[in-house]
Amino acid sequence: MDPKDPKNAPSRRLVVNGLGTGLMAAPGLLASSGPALAQQADSPAPTASPPTGGRTLQNPVTEYPKPPFPRQTQEWPGLASKMNPRPDHGETSYKGSGRLAGRRALVTGGDSGIGRAAVIAYAREGADVAINYLPAEESDAREVVDLIRAEGRKAVAIPGDLRDEAFCRRLVADAVAQLGGLDILVNNAARQTAQPSIEAITTEQFDATLKTNLYAMFWITKAAVPHLPSGATIINTASVVAYDPPEALLDYSTTKAGIVAFTKSLAKQLAPKGIRVNAVAPGPFWTPLQPSGGQMPDKLPQFGADSPIGRPGQPVELAPVYVMLASRESSYATGGVFGSTGGNVGP
Repeated sequence: MDPKDPKNAPSRRLVVNGLGTGLMAAPGLLASSGPALAQQADSPAPTASPPTGGRTLQNPVTEYPKPPFPRQTQEWPGLASKMNPRPDHGETSYKGSGRLAGRRALVTGGDSGIGRAAVIAYAREGADVAINYLPAEESDAREVVDLIRAEGRKAVAIPGDLRDEAFCRRLVADAVAQLGGLDILVNNAARQTAQPSIEAITTEQFDATLKTNLYAMFWITKAAVPHLPSGATIINTASVVAYDPPEALLDYSTTKAGIVAFTKSLAKQLAPKGIRVNAVAPGPFWTPLQPSGGQMPDKLPQFGADSPIGRPGQPVELAPVYVMLASRESSYATGGVFGSTGGNVGP
């Protein structure tokens, strides 16, 4: 199928339905976006939702695991392979259709969580992908590399600590060299450490959070911009906590609010060059951030229970958002923050 053929253009009904629960689009986006393609092929059967229009509806409340979860902790940075239940990144459920054929992406934090879901989707949509991760996450990263290569796409693994400015510059240079260029940048890696009060946050923790979440985004983006052609896109992972910061995530919330401002300002700078910049603001998502210090251990079993949907999101549920923002179908969207919050306060 030729995606440029007008006969294959999605209808407005498909576009609106495909964006998914909780996704809030910037003005003008719905009319130009394509359908979200994360088809949950092996999800549980729907409950009390009859077939409609030739499709079977899925109830988002019961589609994925709900709290309570087993009590669990991991050392930072955590591994998806050790989580119970294990997160769904789309390993068996995401079905691509060539929407990013020939594209070249760099995704930080691509070994697990939201970054891993984006990487799997990008590869299945036809992109070559470079991923960054910490050396301690090598086992998760190897799984992702295998998944990329299984799609016949090029996989580039570049481990390293984003708190180091020199490494961030080298990361971009290596990705460009090994991919043969770069036209999708996803700044996704994050540090999150819950603390009961400001008095418990050390200078070392505050510094690590800001360098991972804000400084690295600045360093990597600055290094990448000279390599990005017209039509390229930058996607930053913000959070619902930028809009409704919890008391236990003071430093993390500060950085996520900064990402929103950074995104909006940079979008204005780069728009004349034809480079779009947007952010995604997830709500509570089931990723290794949570058991490796991102939540208080006694709070983790009920993680996501207070969202209107009653559960945390699974990373695969965000994959279509990252695909949409990288694709030509969102060509008029820049400077936006796209929420997938499970009904919580967000953009």
